[in-house]
Amino acid sequence: MEENLKRLNKFIAETGFCSRREADKLIEEGRVTINGVVPEMGTKVSPDDEIRVDGKLIVEKHEKMIYLAFNKPTGIECTTNLEVRNNIVDYINYPKRIFPIGRLDKASEGLIFMTNDGDIVNKILRARNNHEKEYTVTVNKPITDRFIQRMGNGVPILDTVTKKCKVEQISKYTFKIILTQGLNRQIRRMAEYLGYEVTALKRIRIINISLDVPVGRYRDLTDAEIKELNQLIEPSSKTEEASLPKVESPKPASNRRTTFISKHDPRFKKRGDN
Repeated sequence: MEENLKRLNKFIAETGFCSRREADKLIEEGRVTINGVVPEMGTKVSPDDEIRVDGKLIVEKHEKMIYLAFNKPTGIECTTNLEVRNNIVDYINYPKRIFPIGRLDKASEGLIFMTNDGDIVNKILRARNNHEKEYTVTVNKPITDRFIQRMGNGVPILDTVTKKCKVEQISKYTFKIILTQGLNRQIRRMAEYLGYEVTALKRIRIINISLDVPVGRYRDLTDAEIKELNQLIEPSSKTEEASLPKVESPKPASNRRTTFISKHDPRFKKRGDN
């Protein structure tokens, strides 16, 4: 019986209702019920349970999943909140419920995936997976070798230092950058720290998928692209435990030296002594 159980957030995501992250928020807000009872986070459900969100029955879907490559225009918000003006869902107006994988700033344009597969959203968004995202960026003044070098070696923003990344100058004002992390407005903040202002930013690749549709248009990912994408993210675990930080194993005892001090030794102090 246990093998038929799955976490509530995963169940909701697999129905295509929303992403697993959004499902967690719904559960936290008490908007989800299992057989009429508001559950705790981490609760597991079976195929026989009745799951409702805001009173609406949520059922498992067995239809083909949707995977779109969308070229987002500037001015469009990457949110599923239909109350937000110029939201991405209304803009695309797709006949079935879909949501974006990750975000792209309102002022930026370029490639973003849209899907109803909450499980793949969960895997792609994990920072530990180091999935590449490639951008072309235009700034407000001539680019120098020093700027390229410092962008690539890491910049202190948001109480951290960005990971080293590949940066290449394309023209006097434009460069290409490949990131494996996704801090808030990362490229803009990095450039600003170095005294530059980003005037245009376009994402041209996510992992193995390159942008090849006009602004404002989308296309279905091919079966071959989806297969390759799944292979590239396969090392990533689908479980919640995979998001926990990796704990380093202690060094072997043979490499450590332990010295015992007698309680009569003047170096010995009771807990609380100064």
